Parts: sequence; C-alpha cells; structure tokens
Amino acid sequence: MTKSRDTLKSLFSSAIRADILALLLNNSDERFYVREIATLLRKNPSGVKRELDNLEKMGVLISKKVANLKYFQAEKKSPLFSELKSLIAKSLGVHGALKAALKSSGVKIAFIHGPYTESEEVDTVDLFLVGASSVTGEGFKDIEEKFSKKINTTSIDEAEFKNKRESNDADLEKLLSGNKILLMGKL
Repeated sequence: MTKSRDTLKSLFSSAIRADILALLLNNSDERFYVREIATLLRKNPSGVKRELDNLEKMGVLISKKVANLKYFQAEKKSPLFSELKSLIAKSLGVHGALKAALKSSGVKIAFIHGPYTESEEVDTVDLFLVGASSVTGEGFKDIEEKFSKKINTTSIDEAEFKNKRESNDADLEKLLSGNKILLMGKL
C-alpha cells in the first residue's frame, strides 16, 4: 500500500510533471528532446529535464540518445500508460485534450467554435486550425472515442488565413466574431 501511495505522490507532485505527462501521453508515438519540450510547454529546461529523469526512473517514460540529444517518449509498455493517458484526458476535458494533442503539430492558431462553445453536452466539436496542413481528423480518434464526440476540423494555411482577414472575408469574419474557445495562438 505504501509503495502505491508513494508512486501516486511522486507522479502528481508538480505542475511541470503534469504538463510533461499530458504532452508525451497525448503524443505517445513521438519523441521529444528536453529543449523542445521546454519550448512547447514554456517551462524552464532544467526543471523539465529533472521531471523527465524522474518520470523515466518511474518507468513512465523511456529515453534514447541520438547524437548529442536525449529524446524522451511515453513508455507504452508501462502498466500505468493507459490509465495515466485516460486520467489526463479526463482531467483536461475535450478542449484540454485537443490542446495537448496540437502542441507539437505546428498549428499556429486553433480554436473550437460552434455549439460546443455554448454547451459541452453536444455530440460534435467544431475545430478550426491555421497552419496545420498535416493535422487531420484522424489524429483525434483517441479523443473522439474517449469523450464520445465527433471532431470536425477545418484547416487552412497561414497565407490563406491572412488573405481572408485582410480582405474582410464574410465567412471568416462571422466565424471570428462568434463564440470560441481559443486553444493555441492569438487572433
């Protein structure tokens, strides 16, 4: 019993650790190096490194050295992996899970619009992405299943978004003036 309690205490002992877990568990097929994680999370690299090492000692993360960089990723074989991933997703909610999933995607601006902004009880989440040519609805399958929501994505590149804004495109203006939950970037 004491060992379990100690593991729980050490898993959830810091905000940086929670952010790292959210990033790495929601992007479990990707590897990240320390500075990259620190930049994505806007945290101090030394604090990030300390937490990564602690999570690796617990068996939640694994690392691999490539040239002079040490890459970290979620340890899918860990007995805690699926439970932690589920717990983090539930604690973040749909918009938090989407935000965590988008952190490493190269998306410049992301926001939820439509009925979900009024009530989380709806079945569909409308997501607008700028600068995300490689992000598709396929990347959100886990989130859709976990929250029983359909995620509809609309994505445009940065140049098109800028042109539409400068030309006061009626559809974009209507979208931007409506209710939204900003996940990334600035409007």
